[in-house]
Amino acid sequence: AGLAAIINASTPLFTVLIAGAFLVDEHMTPQKVIGVLVGLFGVGVLIGADAFAELGLNMSLTTLAQLAILGAAISYGCASVFGRRFKSLGVSPFSTAVGQVTAATIILLPMSYIVERPDQLANPSLVTGLAIVCLGVFCTALGYLLYFRILSSSGATNVVLVTFLVPVTAAFLGWLILGEQLHGRYVTGMVLIGLGLAAIDGRPWEKLRAVLR
Repeated sequence: AGLAAIINASTPLFTVLIAGAFLVDEHMTPQKVIGVLVGLFGVGVLIGADAFAELGLNMSLTTLAQLAILGAAISYGCASVFGRRFKSLGVSPFSTAVGQVTAATIILLPMSYIVERPDQLANPSLVTGLAIVCLGVFCTALGYLLYFRILSSSGATNVVLVTFLVPVTAAFLGWLILGEQLHGRYVTGMVLIGLGLAAIDGRPWEKLRAVLR
């Protein structure tokens, strides 16, 4: 899981490269590349060195799984760059989100029936049903609405930076709610991720330079 989080956190790096190649308003700059690399290193520090022990060097199911996660990270970058074009077409973020969720539902419904066989599962309880509804409405539908709105206003690179914050949020909530120990590497990783995000955004450094002048 740790290695999967690190590989998935490479999404902004691929997005910076793809956006720089295809989007005229999101040029790839050395500052952005450095910011992504610092953030990615911060994720690695936060997860810990033990995660890299999971890295398979031989072509096995483990290696194929790692390549699949890497392919997913590249796909996220391509999808963000492709989704940016809806702004120039005049399509609203709401319409894009509705189309995304509807298309995914149409594709996944028959696949989920074939693979998961819900007809053979026990009837879900009321709590389970409410949990599914909350995941579908708030975490998926509302999440995609926010995603496409941020994509339209802030760009492909900025919207995928959330992948840096997933392990940070997990570590913080684990400490706050579950009482898990907040190791020193967690804090170091969070600081590095914060510096990486600041470098990609650029505005904090501009304000700092203005103050120092």
